[in-house]
Order: sequence, then structure tokens, then C-alpha cells
Amino acid sequence: MIMKKLVFLLLGGSVFFLFACQGKVSDSSDESGRAYMNQKYRPQYHFSPERKWTNDPNGMVYHEGTYHLFFQHYPEALHWGPMHWGHATAGDLFHWEHKDIALYPDSIGYIFSGSAVVDKNNTTGFQSGEEKPLVAIFTHHDPDNDLQVQSLAYSTDGGKTWTKYKDNPVIENSGIKDFRDPKVFWHEPTSRWIMVLAAGDHVRFYSSPNLKEWNLESKFGKNAGAHGGVWECPDLFPLALDGDEQNMKWVLLVSINPGAPNGGSGTQYFVGDFDGHRFTNELQGNQWIDYGTDNYAGVTWSNTPKRKIFIGWMNNWTYAEQIPTSTWRGAMTLPRRLTLKSVAGEPRLVSQPVKEIQALQKEVFSLKDKRISENSLNKDFVDIDLSEAMLQFRTVTANAGEIKIRLYNKDGEKLDIGFRRKEKEVYIDRRDAGVDSFHVAFPKIQNAPMSQWPDSLNLEIYLDRSSVELFVNGGERVMTNRIFSKKPYSHLEVMISSGEAKLEQLRIFEIESVWRKEQLN
Repeated sequence: MIMKKLVFLLLGGSVFFLFACQGKVSDSSDESGRAYMNQKYRPQYHFSPERKWTNDPNGMVYHEGTYHLFFQHYPEALHWGPMHWGHATAGDLFHWEHKDIALYPDSIGYIFSGSAVVDKNNTTGFQSGEEKPLVAIFTHHDPDNDLQVQSLAYSTDGGKTWTKYKDNPVIENSGIKDFRDPKVFWHEPTSRWIMVLAAGDHVRFYSSPNLKEWNLESKFGKNAGAHGGVWECPDLFPLALDGDEQNMKWVLLVSINPGAPNGGSGTQYFVGDFDGHRFTNELQGNQWIDYGTDNYAGVTWSNTPKRKIFIGWMNNWTYAEQIPTSTWRGAMTLPRRLTLKSVAGEPRLVSQPVKEIQALQKEVFSLKDKRISENSLNKDFVDIDLSEAMLQFRTVTANAGEIKIRLYNKDGEKLDIGFRRKEKEVYIDRRDAGVDSFHVAFPKIQNAPMSQWPDSLNLEIYLDRSSVELFVNGGERVMTNRIFSKKPYSHLEVMISSGEAKLEQLRIFEIESVWRKEQLN
């Protein structure tokens, strides 16, 4: 994206922003040429596979300066099929290098989701030289009997190549249909490995001294949380509440499909205590890490001691196999740092884009101290290219009834992001945002409750060709959505339904592509 000119107008009290620019987005979705990472809907700073199908992120581990991202991958088609573990690496969580497939289906079954750890103490005995082994703990899925077991693979060359454990599986299945997605970590107080595993309508906790022999410790969830669908992709980790290391809480993530608050797939969380044996939940009601419809199966990287970094699959099982891309399908959300913050007297999980994204941003426009009042929509516009951008708003709500940000283009496609005082909610309306005929459930308004109506709204809106990610007040509320506009949005408006508000500051950043030149030209 190359912005050439930026102009703002004040018309009747409302604030309108007109941009003239020159873009560089290819309309071609044909990856037969060299520019296969520059297709119309291809994210430019989010991870996506080079080709074919991708869903859950898994096996994420940080080791010797490198972030490893493994992911559910079917390299033969644009739909779900026999699962492999795709593989990519980056030093900064953005400039990903696509690697060879790490794990292939075998006689035991498909390679479903799981996790990876650095076995620093060589508890497995897999170490053969100086290099500490990386160990993947994953689900084997037998398509013939539709049952799942847990298995191991290991790498002694820093993740370049992988060997499956000769005595797989390490946890058998006693007849549970959905028995999968092991997330493993080293529990220092008890000096052993802990696994959290999805088991249909609940999760189970196991312990092991060596990743090979496992004992069931406890179960959680049959009478807690949302149960609109099957539980999947759990994660468990400690976080300091409000940054206080003396007040540590344990966070349990559980994805569910269907049953999310805005339909289809979503990820809920619990906050409480884990003593090495049992998890106890202290939150009331159902809590969600993201209220948009396109953040699912997210988990965190292991071996990052100073922060917990989360990434999710940017899609929804309701329409995942129908989204309008022709040579690749599936992408990941922004990587996000997770923290715990007291909100209205209760601990809440807060998500913010990792700081590494700042190196990709270049500020191209700023505006301060403008009054916003009720007015009709402006129908005039000029060319704009917000294909890859971040918009940062800071607004005093005053007595405004509803504050709305609208992006639209020459074809009349529009994306609305709004805040309603009476309902105490934030919403994203993508009903007219672009191509949506591929599934009846796609065009809709999505809502997220606010615990209280704030005196000010601080917003970060990330746009990347076919996605929008909204972070409200430092990530207290997050919404992630796929969007497929035929042309880039070409106008920005800020308006309110009644009363007045003040736009304290608007800053616009373009975000550079993370793909190599030979992949783009």
C-alpha cells in the first residue's frame, strides 16, 4: 500500500477523511506465476500457507531465537482432508519462512493438533548430542474407527527434521469420540510434565515424568463454561494479575465448535488455580478471548518465559471451506501478548498485538482534537488504499449515543465498527462489507458486551486485505473478522447518532508486507 495524499474535511460537524493514493494490490488469485503471495485476498502481514488448506495452529515453540509455527495442513486440496503438520519459522513472529512438512499421516492415522516443548532435562532420553530435543505431542486420528490417541515425535536438529516415537501411542483411547489436542508444559512445583487434553465435553489433566508414561490427574468442565459444541484445543498457563508476580492466576483456554457468542467457532477462557492436580475456576459466566467470528483454536507458544504469545486460526468452521480464495485457504490472526487485568473487579484476559509489529508500521497521517456531532452520511469519496493498515483512534465519548466508524469503497461496500452507549456494546457490521454470498451465515452484525460504558474509547483497527482485527481499550475487548471487499476501502468516516463526542486523535499507519520480493512481483 502506497499512500500519496491525505485530506480531511469537516462537514456539518462530522469528520470525514478523504485519501488519494496509488495501490499495488494484484487482482489475480492465480498462484501459477511468481506473485503467489500477492493475490487479492492474501494477507500481507499475517501468516498464511503458500498453497492449499490450513486450519489450527499447533506445536508452537520458541527455541534459540526462532519461533516455530506448526499448523494443520492438507497439501492436496482447498478443504479439510488427511491432516499433516505444516511448518514455518520466524525470528520476529512476522517474517515467516515456509518449511517442509514436518509430520505426515501414517499407519496410526492423520496428524491432528498438539503442542511442542523443549525437553531441557532430556526426560525423554531422545537427546543424541549437544542439541536439546524438541518434542511434539500430538493426536493421531484413525479415520476408520473415528477414534484418537496421543503420540510423540522428536527433533534433535532444532526442528528441521522429525522422528516419530517407536512406541506410539503414549495415551490410548478408552472409547471417547473427541479425545485430542494435547497441550503440554513443565510444571516446576511438582517437577513433571502436565498435559491438558480435550475429551468431548470437558478437559482432562495428565502428568508424566518423561512424556512417555502418563497418569490421569483430574477432569474439569462438564458443568462449567459454554457447551454448544465439542471442546477442543485447550491450553493452560499462569499469568500475573495486574502485573503482580505475587498474585499469579492460572488461565485455561478451551475452543468450542459450535457455540460461540456470535455463531460457530470460538474460544472461551477460565481463570482460577491449578495445583498440579486440579484446576478450579473462579469466574462467573462465560468469557471469550475474542468476540469476532474468525478466531478459533488459538493456543500459546511454549518456552517464552517473559510473555505468553497467542495466535489463532482466522476462520470459522461454519463457512471455512467456502471462503473465496482459489489456491490457498486459511490464515492466522495477529500474534498477541496475553495479560490478566482487573476489570470491574474481576480478572479478565487482555489481548494486544505483539510489539514486533511496530517495526512494520509507518505513520502516514495524524489528526487531533476534532468535534464529532450528528450528521447524515457523506456520499462523496475518492480513491483510498487501506489494504494493509492500522487505524488508531482515541475518542472521548461525552454524551454520544452511538459512535460509528465507517469504511467504504467505490462499489458501495462498507464496513461499520460501532459502539452503543445504551446497550453497552461494541459491534462490527460486515453485512455489506464485500463478497459474502458463499455462505448465508457470513453477512451479519457481531456484538461484544462492554462491562461498563467508558468515558473514552481507545481503538486499534488492523486491516490486511481480507481481515479486520479490532482491539478496544488496550485489548479488553477484541473482535476478529474476515472480510472480502472487491476493492480496497476508499473512504473513512467518523459519526455519532446523537449528542457529541470528541476525536482526540486519529493516527494512520501503513504496514509493510512481510513476504519476499520474489513472492510478490
